[in-house]
Amino acid sequence: MTARIYRPARTAMQSGTAKTERWLLEYEPEKPREIEPLMGWTSSSDMKSQLKLWFDSEADAVAYATRNGIPYRVEQPHDPKRRSISYSDNFKYSRVGQWTH
Repeated sequence: MTARIYRPARTAMQSGTAKTERWLLEYEPEKPREIEPLMGWTSSSDMKSQLKLWFDSEADAVAYATRNGIPYRVEQPHDPKRRSISYSDNFKYSRVGQWTH
């Protein structure tokens, strides 16, 4: 069972960068989830899918995986491209599209 080491993206409810500097080690599922016939709930017999380990750096997570013999793959984070836009740019004379009501 391989583990995935990555830095999670911020949630949709976050506007800042809080809680995005830590790295997460999660196991990939061995078996697909099943729907139980009695209640219709989704279940899984894979107990490692519930395990999440947080680390302060990528190096700490990789060291933990190698020390415990866990096969892993590292996913590098994709930082968002920031554009600086001001409100006054909507009313420039050199604007590409005409401003209408």
